[in-house]
Amino acid sequence: MPCASAAPVAECFQSLTPRGFPGIPQRMASSRTKKRVPVLETADPAELSVASRESAAAPEPGRLDQVWTALLAHRPVARSRIQEWIKAGLARVDGQSVTRPSHKLGGGEALTLDIPEARDTPAPEQGGLHVLYRDAHLLVLDKPPGLTVHPAPSCPEGTLVNRLLHHFPELARIEGQRPGIVHRIDKDTSGLLAVALHEAARLRLSEAFAGREVSKTYLALVHGRPARDVGSSDAPIGRDPSHKTRMCVQRGGREAHSRWRVAWSAPSGRASLLEVEIDTGRTHQIRVHLAHAGHPLLGDVVYASREQAELKRSDPLLHKLASRQMLHAWKLGLPHPAFGSSESEEGVPERLDFVCPPPGDFWRVLLHLGRGCQRVGVVGLPGSGKSALLSAFEARGLPAWSADRYVAALYEPGRDGANLLRSRFGERFVPEARGGVDKAALLAAMRASESLRREVMELLYPVVRGGLEDFWREQTRVRVAFAEVPMLLEAGWTGAGAVDLVVGVDCPDDLRHQRLRKKRGWDDALSAQVDSWQWPREKKLAACAFVVENASDLAAVDRAAARLLRDLAGLRRAGVASLLAWMRVKGYCS
Repeated sequence: MPCASAAPVAECFQSLTPRGFPGIPQRMASSRTKKRVPVLETADPAELSVASRESAAAPEPGRLDQVWTALLAHRPVARSRIQEWIKAGLARVDGQSVTRPSHKLGGGEALTLDIPEARDTPAPEQGGLHVLYRDAHLLVLDKPPGLTVHPAPSCPEGTLVNRLLHHFPELARIEGQRPGIVHRIDKDTSGLLAVALHEAARLRLSEAFAGREVSKTYLALVHGRPARDVGSSDAPIGRDPSHKTRMCVQRGGREAHSRWRVAWSAPSGRASLLEVEIDTGRTHQIRVHLAHAGHPLLGDVVYASREQAELKRSDPLLHKLASRQMLHAWKLGLPHPAFGSSESEEGVPERLDFVCPPPGDFWRVLLHLGRGCQRVGVVGLPGSGKSALLSAFEARGLPAWSADRYVAALYEPGRDGANLLRSRFGERFVPEARGGVDKAALLAAMRASESLRREVMELLYPVVRGGLEDFWREQTRVRVAFAEVPMLLEAGWTGAGAVDLVVGVDCPDDLRHQRLRKKRGWDDALSAQVDSWQWPREKKLAACAFVVENASDLAAVDRAAARLLRDLAGLRRAGVASLLAWMRVKGYCS
């Protein structure tokens, strides 16, 4: 059932959930009490306060803990709890104390078991809860990030369990530090969590989780873009021997299975949204498996420390927005613990299914990634005025890159372009070992041989493409940047994701050729031949999202640049609105 269907239940807890960002539950500050409790396993039996004593004859041979589990089926009590009591010295067989749960019985022995008072139940504390569903047997809630699920030595109070005990006092009847808790999510993970409201429900749900009857799907924002749209990991997970608070992929570790699907990737490729399903519930399982696959979670300082340090340098705002591991328990499907039982009331569903959108911090990161730099390629035939348009953008403080300028730098002495040409063609175009390129000789050779021209292009294109990618990677703090690449379309880079859209600069042929004669000294034959190396004018402009007309002076180019910037801003706003609408349709935000 979707979260929306649980609105009446959530309204009952309206006073518990503070108002804030629309649709986003926020965590209330809890009043904390300083109460530490002893742990049963380390207690002295003489100091335990006995609430009741059970006596019986062993009905049949078997292990002591198994026999008592069957005898106490009316309570009911978990076998693990009975094992704790036996280890604490509370069991006797024919009057003799026995502390081994595996002690073999032959049948007929006189058995006694002292049932201690619950001494380790955490203290109730006030605090907000976002309850999505509740009946007499269980509740399902949306846990906010930053809230630990149950007490531990490092966090003895201020947990979800403390809040649950305040709002649902009946949970105190379930012994232990984790009353009602049948599964966990990490402190900084948000999302769906099921809680049993009595011991019988806890036992049934625990069996369901152990028997893999529960479906769990998470949303994860990860560094980078996986090479494939679907992936999985069956790598076993164990405790990291070097860091006791970390887990790692480890031979001999516990079985773990994760599957994921890429739902969306940022245009820049620096982050992706994954839907992750898990069949097992190992500690930090998703975080470990995705880090092992090379795509750790955004915000995960434990398993992505290197990536987080680089993110802080390259995009401080994104680093600030992803202030915790970007992981959300999105979907949960489980059997109802009362279905089919002898005490089941009429109308109990066989199965419950929930969907819960992530909190605001999660989808704000998504929107920020969707607002990444708009990468605009600028193309046009020689002399059309691409450089004039680029200058108009630079005059406004916008970053701009020119392939022509980049190649000119590559031809300088000792640079990659000169070295590549000398390595391939010897002294023909680079006469001196550490010298620059003889551009006149190179142009003459390219005019004379189409095959040589193509060979030179194939040699230099990867280097130029690398320079372009380096430029885009640096543009993390701007909304739009421009790259003038004359052969962008001919090289097929638009289909390979080199730019987000293409702007063409158009100029009448006679005016272009006039400019080329005046500025570069090209005659009509050279102009025509260089034109022939590119797509025809009509085909080139047809592939562009916008066309800037440049048949006048620089002032007209400047006005055209201003209009283009307004149009590009409109596209960005529409893109963000489209992304937000898509996220809502998919259930990725409320």
